[in-house]
Amino acid sequence: MTGKAPLVVVGDALLDRDLTGHADRLAPDAPVPVVADCAERVRPGGAALAAYLAARDGRDVTLVTGLDDGPAGRELRRLLDPWLTVVPLPMSGEVSQKTRVLAQDRPVVRLDHGSGHAREATDEARRALACASAVLVSDYGRGAADTLRAELRRRPPEVWDPHPRGGPPVPGTRLVTPARTEAHGFAAALTEDQDHGGEARAPGGDAPGSELRTVAREAGALVRHWRVAAVTVTLGARGALLSYGEHPLLVPVTAAHHGDPCGAGDRFAAAAAGLLADGALVGEAVEGAVTAATAFVGAGGAGGLLGTEHTAGAVHVGDDPA
Repeated sequence: MTGKAPLVVVGDALLDRDLTGHADRLAPDAPVPVVADCAERVRPGGAALAAYLAARDGRDVTLVTGLDDGPAGRELRRLLDPWLTVVPLPMSGEVSQKTRVLAQDRPVVRLDHGSGHAREATDEARRALACASAVLVSDYGRGAADTLRAELRRRPPEVWDPHPRGGPPVPGTRLVTPARTEAHGFAAALTEDQDHGGEARAPGGDAPGSELRTVAREAGALVRHWRVAAVTVTLGARGALLSYGEHPLLVPVTAAHHGDPCGAGDRFAAAAAGLLADGALVGEAVEGAVTAATAFVGAGGAGGLLGTEHTAGAVHVGDDPA
């Protein structure tokens, strides 16, 4: 036993795939690079990545997510089964897959496939939430959180990681963790609503060089509108800005890394939720999450995780995989 509190993750699982090779020529039939000698690596993505990372932290994790019986769903189960408990929700469609093609370790293109949505809650999922001591919602806009919204209102999560296509966090959530562009979009939507459907105005209007003041104002507006305890806006290499509605706090990174940022938001949310579950204050959880996400990027991001790997062929970027 590690002494760490268990965590229930509610959200949308994805299957992520990296095709990594090298590119030193263009295709003869189109001005696109040919990525050759690709190695393929498959790993959990979305809420499945957040749950997997929380389990790797040494805690007991239950993932409530839409999952089908197709190839992607079976592969996700195989990757997750050694680490955590999966409570599946019925789906319409297939588990979403995201494939990145990288040349010299730099992304060239991303290919998305599958648009499945969680269809309904189950009694098993409701029981998992009713018994949860701590909850993380990892919303990727594919319906899992929406199917359990009534239960989440009765048991507000520690952390809600939102998505522009998902629903708002439930009132009473302790910490909401949008990225900078997401927070700006959510705040702009508030302004548009206040204008009664008129032309949307970007919140703020600060002069150049005052980006943090704009972020702070937007975060404060979201705290009040969502009726949550706190919002922290992740800012990449600058760290995160934490707001309780007033008196924002910038939490800087402890070291600068220039690795692959893929999955850093999931690492941040999983670390913050785990720390809050263990009894940390919100400010302590955000500091710990910034440190964890920074180290994660420095170690190669999601691409540095162990997964299923085999050799693939050459990829002509721009080809239709279907």
